[in-house]
Amino acid sequence: AVLGVGSAAFSIIGPKKMGEVTTQIFTGLVSRLGGGPGIDYGRIGVLLLWLLGLYVVSAALSFAQHFIMTGVSQKLSYSLRGRLAAKVHRLPMSYFDRVTHGDVLSRVTNDVDTLGQSLNQSLSQVVSSLATAVGVAVMMLSISWQMTLAALLILPLSGILMGLVVKKSQKYFVGQQRYMGELNGQVEEMYAGHVVVKAFGAQESAERAFAGVNEKLYRSAWKSQFLSGLMQPITTFVGNLGYVAAVVLGSGYAAAGVIAVGDIQSFIQYVRSFNQPVSQIAQIFNILQSAMAAAERVFEFLDEAEEEPAPAHPAPTAGIRGEVTFDHVRFGYTPDKVIIHDFSAHILPGQKIAIVGPTGAGKSTMVKLLMRFYDVSGGRILIDGHDIREFDRDDLRRLFGMVLQDTWLFEGTIADNIRYGRLDATDEEVEAAARAAHADHFIRTQPGGYRMVVNEESSNVSQGQKQLLTIARAILADPRIMILNEATSSVDTRTEVRIQKGMDESMKGRTSFIIAHRLS
Repeated sequence: AVLGVGSAAFSIIGPKKMGEVTTQIFTGLVSRLGGGPGIDYGRIGVLLLWLLGLYVVSAALSFAQHFIMTGVSQKLSYSLRGRLAAKVHRLPMSYFDRVTHGDVLSRVTNDVDTLGQSLNQSLSQVVSSLATAVGVAVMMLSISWQMTLAALLILPLSGILMGLVVKKSQKYFVGQQRYMGELNGQVEEMYAGHVVVKAFGAQESAERAFAGVNEKLYRSAWKSQFLSGLMQPITTFVGNLGYVAAVVLGSGYAAAGVIAVGDIQSFIQYVRSFNQPVSQIAQIFNILQSAMAAAERVFEFLDEAEEEPAPAHPAPTAGIRGEVTFDHVRFGYTPDKVIIHDFSAHILPGQKIAIVGPTGAGKSTMVKLLMRFYDVSGGRILIDGHDIREFDRDDLRRLFGMVLQDTWLFEGTIADNIRYGRLDATDEEVEAAARAAHADHFIRTQPGGYRMVVNEESSNVSQGQKQLLTIARAILADPRIMILNEATSSVDTRTEVRIQKGMDESMKGRTSFIIAHRLS
């Protein structure tokens, strides 16, 4: 802010000095016509050196201002992304059940980028423009208050028109950012489920859905950009009216000998200089509207309700044996729709528990409650006599090893994906876990073996192979409680038998919950 004001101040003095040069030339010429000494080139040289110095200092201060502002805006974007990423891990699972992944991605990428770029362009410009407008107004008043009044009388008209445009366009800027998030969600969903779209010949339906959201984005963006684009011509037109008024009035004063010719030149430059920051401020309003719409979505995400904080003195997990008790558990994903009404069960340490039932009976829900992805609506779940809400969530979840029906591998080597179960595991331990999961043979047949990189979509390994790797990951974690949710649904029967033998060995002494439709 200080550098911006300084840059504007040094720049503003320039036209005044330029006017002095013009006055020196004019009076010198008049003097020569009357037989006088003529033009004082020494004085003009001094004035021009002053002028050069002023502009050099102004440019240096402006450079420093933009250098700092670039750093500020980028650090802000960096900080916001960090806060958003941390927020993702503190949000309850219910948030991701109701919000599309694409919308979350849009907030972390598009909205933060829009906010950072807008601040970089606008904040420094706001300071410079305001300082220039105030400084120019002072310099204009020092030349002639009457001419200044004539030039500024029409400014309220410009303000009223700009206010009307901003009021109208802001809702379209908000809509633009919202529809951008919807569009990202649509694209993410369409590409993630591309095989399903192709398999059912639903390309046209997917294109129509995309076109619908795209049309909404287009209309919202068109209206917001068109309305905001009106600001520049409005301010230019109003500024030109003031410019004409000042020129007409100044000519009369010069003819009457009230002000010097050089002052008229300075004043006309100042009027032009005054119109420029006013137009810039109008343009900045456009940028700020986008920034405000993006900021609204970013802070809306940061203000989302988080998981309940960990207790001040969490129960220790050391020495946990794996005794689990469901004590009159009641739960519903929404308060108005209870799906588990009164469930009780007592599981001894090391027991193997099968959870079998029709689709939608609540099998996976029990596991989600056990791992505190959701909290019970009533009753309690206890591990070794402690209510699971007494544990720190991270410590609680480290007690479990989990294999899901929906497998997930990260971009990285096969060894790294298995090691995700225990990051400090040695290569020998990783290979031992793979052997227990009957994944070692197929891994060694891959190019690079354990060092083969699984690509982003995991398309270079089959669904069954992915499941074997996630089983190996769970075995390596060496948990007290094992959860298998349709863990062998994607492997062949022969491999399933082998895995069962391996799992029987690895589950000895561990409490195990096995969700399956196939009773084998």
